[in-house]
Amino acid sequence: MSTRRTLDGLPPWTLAVTAMLAVQLSNALSVPVIGQVGPAGTAWLRMCFGVVFLWLLARPAIGSLRRQDIPALLALGVATGFMTTFFLAAVDRIPLGTAVAVEFLGPLTVAGVTSRRRSALVWPALAFCGVVLLSEPWRGSIDPAGLGFAVAAGTCWALYNVLTQHVGDRLSGISGLSLTIPVAAVATLPVGLPQVLGGELVWWVLPAAAGIALITPVLAFGLEMLALRRMTHTAFGTLLSVEPAFGVLIGLLVLGQAPAPVQVVGITVVVLAGIAAQRGGRRDARPRSSAPPAPTASGAA
Repeated sequence: MSTRRTLDGLPPWTLAVTAMLAVQLSNALSVPVIGQVGPAGTAWLRMCFGVVFLWLLARPAIGSLRRQDIPALLALGVATGFMTTFFLAAVDRIPLGTAVAVEFLGPLTVAGVTSRRRSALVWPALAFCGVVLLSEPWRGSIDPAGLGFAVAAGTCWALYNVLTQHVGDRLSGISGLSLTIPVAAVATLPVGLPQVLGGELVWWVLPAAAGIALITPVLAFGLEMLALRRMTHTAFGTLLSVEPAFGVLIGLLVLGQAPAPVQVVGITVVVLAGIAAQRGGRRDARPRSSAPPAPTASGAA
């Protein structure tokens, strides 16, 4: 309970930023695993280990569900699973920073469409300029399949943001995840399991996948769900403009993918847009409407 109160006392944008860094770190750390069992196999293993860890922390809150919650939970689980699968397939073909920049167009669209103030569209537009600088479309050719996978991941990312806020209003972060991540694991099993069985399952792959799962989905997605309960779609979606910069940074530190000078300019642009967009974007936390209390981390009812 004290941990929950501490997180609730933090500004919501700090939770979102921490989650973004965790996501990009886990994506970079996934690259060696992808080389052994493929992107779909890596994503599926991450989801499976995520289920194990989440169920150790909290029982699935089955008793708190209403019938009308089930479609959103199923849709969120599917979107989560394929968001990870498509993105890892993109990272297998194009640089991490470029993949994040292209994927970001999904939540950027949500930010623009759901904005109630025309002036708020300035920040997504500015962020888009930064994304262009980060992706550098004028430099040679981008792998079409990698680009397509990143676009597909962005579509899932946009759905994930909208559905996460909806589910987060009904269930606490850890309880919601303990229900959606199993759906993600089941949804991606048909594409993930064949890659695992057909890949090179050397001794370190499973421990590595388990460690990555602790970062994403457990830590990162839990923080995102808490942040989305207290922020508008527009503020959160545009704050995510910082994520391409994080992708470039983590790509440099972990994968040795050095940014060009123009990409450094792009990083500055998207960071400024993200900082400006999150001001005034706080969303009051809503009590979960008439739902029974979710289980605590110890699994008590």
